[in-house]
Amino acid sequence: MPRFAANLSLMYTELPFLERFAAAAADGFEAVEFLFPYEHDPQELALRLRVHGLRQALFNLPPGDWAAGERGMAAIPGREAEFDASVQLALRYAQALGCPRLHVMAGIMPAEADRAAWHRTYVDNLRRAAAAVAPHGITLLIEPINTRDMPGYFLNYQQQAHDIVAEVGAPNLKVQMDLYHCQIMEGDLAMRLRRYLPQVGHVQIAGVPERHEPDVGEVHYPYLFRLMDELGYEGDVGCEYRPRAGTSAGLGWFRAARKEGS
Repeated sequence: MPRFAANLSLMYTELPFLERFAAAAADGFEAVEFLFPYEHDPQELALRLRVHGLRQALFNLPPGDWAAGERGMAAIPGREAEFDASVQLALRYAQALGCPRLHVMAGIMPAEADRAAWHRTYVDNLRRAAAAVAPHGITLLIEPINTRDMPGYFLNYQQQAHDIVAEVGAPNLKVQMDLYHCQIMEGDLAMRLRRYLPQVGHVQIAGVPERHEPDVGEVHYPYLFRLMDELGYEGDVGCEYRPRAGTSAGLGWFRAARKEGS
């Protein structure tokens, strides 16, 4: 059975952020992820991981002005210096937290924008960023995101992401395959896992369509978990979902998966 990482940005929101580490560990998680760590001191976060015996699986590079609707800047022409600075900031946190993966958000592309120019910027920025973090053993990830939750996001489809990874040509750049987004945009999840999983650096899950627990909705995750095992996936599976009620009360799916894998 896959190794699961609790997403502390979406889960345990009934608690203050720094208390979510203890709650996740108490529920049996051995790893965590979250969107952004930058409001907190990296040493404080590292202490929470250490005290509760947790691994940091993943977090995102700074996204720009999140409150104003920005969702990354890696593909936005003219913001290369800001992007490079964001890589260095994320690297500092990753080193403090022992985090092996960083997700790079591309950005929201206006309808009138020159897509070719955005594509060139994206590839160039990813190539530079991958080179910057490679000496530290860190893998960069790019994630296709559905157009319903994030209209205008530059990257939407699995093949599009894998083509960009091939164009960049960096061995430490891989795809973050969120099965929630993939189901909404493409479906056929089992076949897509068979096709793409060797070049996937991180998997995320949520129920479709409401983004609740993975035992609710149209996707039968136990089958996909077994398939990931069959395909030899050894990475983490991030639980990036919004609990319907209290987080711990909704973890029946997690307890069942752990029992099956024991």
